[in-house]
Formats: sequence, structure tokens, C-alpha cells
Amino acid sequence: MDTEISSVRKNTKILIDGALYNVVEVDFTKPGKGRSVYKLRLQNMRDGGVIDRTYRSGEKVDTAAMSTEEEQYLYREGDQYIFMNSQTYEQHGISEKQLGIKKNFLKEGQEVVMLMSGDEAIDIQLPITIDLKVIEAEAALKGATVTAQLKPSIVETGYKVDTPAFIKVGDVIKIDTRTGVYLERVSTGK
Repeated sequence: MDTEISSVRKNTKILIDGALYNVVEVDFTKPGKGRSVYKLRLQNMRDGGVIDRTYRSGEKVDTAAMSTEEEQYLYREGDQYIFMNSQTYEQHGISEKQLGIKKNFLKEGQEVVMLMSGDEAIDIQLPITIDLKVIEAEAALKGATVTAQLKPSIVETGYKVDTPAFIKVGDVIKIDTRTGVYLERVSTGK
């Protein structure tokens, strides 16, 4: 579907030479003379490669028709993460490379929104935050400091995150799924 370049925004999915790209960044420039310039940073949805493209106002791009499905994360097999459609029980695999940082926040049985291009699973949408249990945490160092101390902790999915010194094994913490950063302690371990 042809779309005017001026209506392309971050996270728009476009097709270039048959390859599906996600718009990561849009930079708009209006020179003193001539047409406006749109510089796009694009990430390949299949292999994760990043390219830059420049367009002038009035040019058109081919936007991809995407759909979403409610799916459940089942398990990991090699570098593939397997999900199942909640209505049809059809299974889809997404590579570790396609998931990127999102792979660190998947728990078996977790519900996600799957982004589909035709019959092909392209990406998942996670909630902005997720609560995970700490399974390993270094002991806090004793001593008075002016600045907050951070220590590495490992959560139930195997993800390593920097947490404040007061976090212990068994605590449940909230993590931002977009950045992978600790936000707050939700509850303390027993």
C-alpha cells in the first residue's frame, strides 16, 4: 500500500525490495529552498540489520499490512522462541535475533500480542513493565556512601539486571521491558 512519506512515523512497517523494515527513527529537515527531506533509520524485521534511507516530500513508500494475534509463549527450541495462537492453537516461531531484548522477559505460559505479516510471525508486543522474581543476588556491600549502590541480580528468566543494594533473593521486582532497567521492588521474598 503506497503511503506519502510525510505520514510515516516511528514503528511504521514498510517494504523495501520485498524486505520488511520497522522505522526506528524519522528525521525531518526543511531546507531554505527545495523540498523537505525525510531521513529514516530502518531495522530489518527478519535479520535485525539497520539501514538509512533518505526521501523527499511527495515521494511514496510501500507500507506493510500487519495484523495482531493473542498468543501464548510456550518454550525455546534452539534459537527459536515458540508461541501458540490462543484461538487456533497454531504455533509460530520467532528467532532470538528478531526478539532482541524482549527474549529476556518471557516466561512460559505468558500472554503476548503477536505481530503478523500474512502468516509469518514478525515480532511480539510485551507490556511496558513486567514483574519478575529475583533468583540470585550478590550480597550488599556494607559502608556509608553518598550515591546509591547498584548490584547485579538475576531474575527467573535468567536476565541479569542492576538493582539497588536492598534487593534480596525471593523479592519480586518491576522491570521496564523497553530498556531492561529495574524500576521498583513489588514485594519482598519470604
